[in-house]
Amino acid sequence: MHLTAKMRAAACLAAAVAIAPLALAAGPSSASLTNPVNVAAQPVDGSTNVRVDGQRIILGDAAASMGSVEVRQRSGIANLAPVHFTEATSAVLVDYTAGTPDQSTAEVDVRALVKDRWSEWTPAKAGRPTALPAASDQVQLRIIVIAPPQGGDPWIGDVSVQPTDKAAAGRMTIQAAPLKSHVFATREGLVGGTTANGHVIASRDHFVALPSRRGLANNGSGSYSVKVCTASRCAFEPVWDVGPWNTKDDYWNPSATREMWKDLAQGKPESQAAYQNGYNGGKDQFGRTVANPAGIDLADGVFWDALKLTDNAWVDATYLWTGDGGRGTVSITSGYLNIRNSASSAGAVVGMAGKSAQVTVECQTTGQSVTGSQGTTSVWLRVHAGMYVSKAWISAGTFSTC
Repeated sequence: MHLTAKMRAAACLAAAVAIAPLALAAGPSSASLTNPVNVAAQPVDGSTNVRVDGQRIILGDAAASMGSVEVRQRSGIANLAPVHFTEATSAVLVDYTAGTPDQSTAEVDVRALVKDRWSEWTPAKAGRPTALPAASDQVQLRIIVIAPPQGGDPWIGDVSVQPTDKAAAGRMTIQAAPLKSHVFATREGLVGGTTANGHVIASRDHFVALPSRRGLANNGSGSYSVKVCTASRCAFEPVWDVGPWNTKDDYWNPSATREMWKDLAQGKPESQAAYQNGYNGGKDQFGRTVANPAGIDLADGVFWDALKLTDNAWVDATYLWTGDGGRGTVSITSGYLNIRNSASSAGAVVGMAGKSAQVTVECQTTGQSVTGSQGTTSVWLRVHAGMYVSKAWISAGTFSTC
């Protein structure tokens, strides 16, 4: 969204994120169906701005930043090692202790490995059953700690998890096809600032922001990615920031499992309802008057280069982790991958895919031979109607012929 010069300056000053040295866990822990497993307080890859004190994970010392939601706050993420169960379970019981001084917050999220893919993150209340989207024998926990610019540091400690056969309400579902919604897109900008997952925003960057941490990918990961399309172009990008406007508006989920605003239809952002219909008094979750209906923020490279936008605009966004279907991962070390209108590097560029982003794969065809990170191949993947990428740059299996 458009920001004032003062706000941009403040974001740039908060760009540096101090990350405490984090020990990598040796591998997944194991748990039986009757006993809880204590999850070691050792953050693994993707963690940012946290420190460890015994069995407590505490918010680190990085300065406050605004990110996409324009609210100054200090935040940290600690991903814990995955836990294996001896049998699949459809719900888990997570327990922990927490300290939340001075209007700070601390929460534990859980996700499950379903069909070789991680599900969306779901907040887990201490001592209460949390439903998984499907039966799974592997889960992972994540700690989110957030505090105002000044004050004490929130923490989570003594974390354990176990399967449970107790009833758990609000089960999320993985649909046959991922949800697609027509939403208003704004440009994030904020070059030099820091996103919610610790990524430092570069010029012409490739990522998006959505207004909930449930679909927030780790820095450098595309486990949660979106396809964003105009009438003629598409971009595939990882979700690396939280915003615009809200931070607990997972509008891509069914109303019953939505974190807030459960009376809104699936696919409709709260900011859109507030702007167009005066919902919630026309305000966001922070009490600010909503000045546009934005449901997604686009980094500059997505906005200007991939989609060729010149102003904020309505787009079709598909939330790829919400459904099944063929997928591949963009395997490049930096930048973006061009999407062509034919199975040839001579084809016109009709979009882009960011580093590590997931791409949908409709089918494969034979085209120009290309050498890339996955070797030399003449296989091209159709990722959208009339749009192709060489498999030389995509980590993926084999698909049916177009």
